[in-house]
Amino acid sequence: MTGRTPFQTLRAAMTPEQRAKAEAKAAALREDMTLVELRQARQLTQENLGATLHVGQTAIAKMERRADMYVSNLRRFIEAMGGELDIVARFPDGAVKISNFAGIGGKGAAGD
Repeated sequence: MTGRTPFQTLRAAMTPEQRAKAEAKAAALREDMTLVELRQARQLTQENLGATLHVGQTAIAKMERRADMYVSNLRRFIEAMGGELDIVARFPDGAVKISNFAGIGGKGAAGD
Protein backbone atom coordinates (compact mmCIF):
# COMPACT_ATOMS: atom_id res chain seq x y z
CA MET A 1 0.00 0.00 0.00
CA THR A 2 1.10 3.61 -0.48
CA GLY A 3 0.73 4.88 3.07
CA ARG A 4 -3.06 5.08 2.90
CA THR A 5 -5.26 3.55 5.55
CA PRO A 6 -8.81 2.44 4.69
CA PHE A 7 -11.50 4.53 6.39
CA GLN A 8 -13.04 1.44 8.00
CA THR A 9 -9.71 0.73 9.72
CA LEU A 10 -9.48 4.31 11.00
CA ARG A 11 -13.11 4.24 12.15
CA ALA A 12 -12.61 0.94 13.99
CA ALA A 13 -9.74 2.52 15.95
CA MET A 14 -11.87 5.48 17.08
CA THR A 15 -13.36 5.65 20.54
CA PRO A 16 -17.16 5.92 20.79
CA GLU A 17 -16.70 9.59 21.75
CA GLN A 18 -14.57 10.24 18.66
CA ARG A 19 -17.13 8.49 16.45
CA ALA A 20 -19.95 10.57 17.94
CA LYS A 21 -17.98 13.78 17.38
CA ALA A 22 -17.24 12.81 13.77
CA GLU A 23 -20.92 11.94 13.17
CA ALA A 24 -22.02 15.29 14.62
CA LYS A 25 -19.56 17.17 12.41
CA ALA A 26 -20.70 15.25 9.32
CA ALA A 27 -24.35 16.02 10.15
CA ALA A 28 -23.56 19.72 10.53
CA LEU A 29 -21.78 19.76 7.18
CA ARG A 30 -24.81 18.12 5.53
CA GLU A 31 -27.05 20.89 6.87
CA ASP A 32 -25.25 23.64 4.92
CA MET A 33 -24.45 23.00 1.24
CA THR A 34 -24.29 24.92 -2.00
CA LEU A 35 -26.42 23.68 -4.88
CA VAL A 36 -23.29 22.18 -6.47
CA GLU A 37 -22.43 20.29 -3.27
CA LEU A 38 -26.03 19.13 -2.90
CA ARG A 39 -26.16 17.86 -6.49
CA GLN A 40 -22.84 16.05 -6.03
CA ALA A 41 -23.98 14.56 -2.71
CA ARG A 42 -27.04 13.22 -4.54
CA GLN A 43 -24.60 11.70 -7.07
CA LEU A 44 -26.09 13.59 -10.01
CA THR A 45 -24.27 15.22 -12.89
CA GLN A 46 -25.26 18.51 -14.44
CA GLU A 47 -26.21 16.52 -17.55
CA ASN A 48 -28.53 14.22 -15.52
CA LEU A 49 -30.23 17.16 -13.86
CA GLY A 50 -30.49 19.05 -17.15
CA ALA A 51 -32.22 16.08 -18.79
CA THR A 52 -34.73 15.91 -15.92
CA LEU A 53 -35.44 19.64 -16.19
CA HIS A 54 -35.37 19.62 -20.02
CA VAL A 55 -32.54 22.15 -20.18
CA GLY A 56 -28.90 21.92 -21.18
CA GLN A 57 -25.94 21.29 -18.90
CA THR A 58 -24.89 24.95 -19.27
CA ALA A 59 -28.23 26.12 -17.83
CA ILE A 60 -27.64 23.92 -14.77
CA ALA A 61 -24.08 25.26 -14.36
CA LYS A 62 -25.41 28.82 -14.61
CA MET A 63 -28.15 28.14 -12.06
CA GLU A 64 -25.67 26.63 -9.59
CA ARG A 65 -23.59 29.82 -9.70
CA ARG A 66 -26.49 32.21 -9.15
CA ALA A 67 -26.74 34.02 -5.84
CA ASP A 68 -30.30 35.17 -6.59
CA MET A 69 -33.07 33.26 -8.41
CA TYR A 70 -36.81 32.77 -8.56
CA VAL A 71 -38.27 30.53 -5.86
CA SER A 72 -40.03 28.55 -8.61
CA ASN A 73 -36.73 27.75 -10.30
CA LEU A 74 -35.10 26.73 -7.04
CA ARG A 75 -38.10 24.52 -6.26
CA ARG A 76 -37.84 22.82 -9.68
CA PHE A 77 -34.09 22.28 -9.17
CA ILE A 78 -34.62 20.68 -5.75
CA GLU A 79 -37.56 18.57 -6.93
CA ALA A 80 -35.53 17.33 -9.91
CA MET A 81 -33.05 15.94 -7.37
CA GLY A 82 -35.88 14.17 -5.55
CA GLY A 83 -36.27 16.71 -2.77
CA GLU A 84 -38.87 19.16 -1.52
CA LEU A 85 -38.25 22.85 -0.93
CA ASP A 86 -39.58 24.50 2.23
CA ILE A 87 -39.18 28.21 2.95
CA VAL A 88 -38.70 28.72 6.69
CA ALA A 89 -38.32 31.99 8.60
CA ARG A 90 -36.35 31.64 11.83
CA PHE A 91 -36.88 34.01 14.73
CA PRO A 92 -35.43 34.04 18.26
CA ASP A 93 -38.72 32.65 19.59
CA GLY A 94 -39.23 29.96 16.91
CA ALA A 95 -39.45 29.08 13.24
CA VAL A 96 -42.37 29.49 10.83
CA LYS A 97 -42.81 27.66 7.52
CA ILE A 98 -43.94 30.17 4.89
CA SER A 99 -46.82 28.70 2.88
CA ASN A 100 -47.13 31.39 0.15
CA PHE A 101 -44.73 29.46 -2.09
CA ALA A 102 -46.30 26.00 -1.73
CA GLY A 103 -48.10 26.12 -5.08
CA ILE A 104 -45.23 27.64 -7.07
CA GLY A 105 -43.71 25.38 -9.64
CA GLY A 106 -44.53 26.92 -12.98
CA LYS A 107 -42.75 26.26 -16.25
CA GLY A 108 -39.81 28.69 -16.37
CA ALA A 109 -36.37 28.02 -17.77
CA ALA A 110 -33.89 26.71 -15.22
CA GLY A 111 -31.69 29.71 -15.89
CA ASP A 112 -34.39 32.31 -15.02
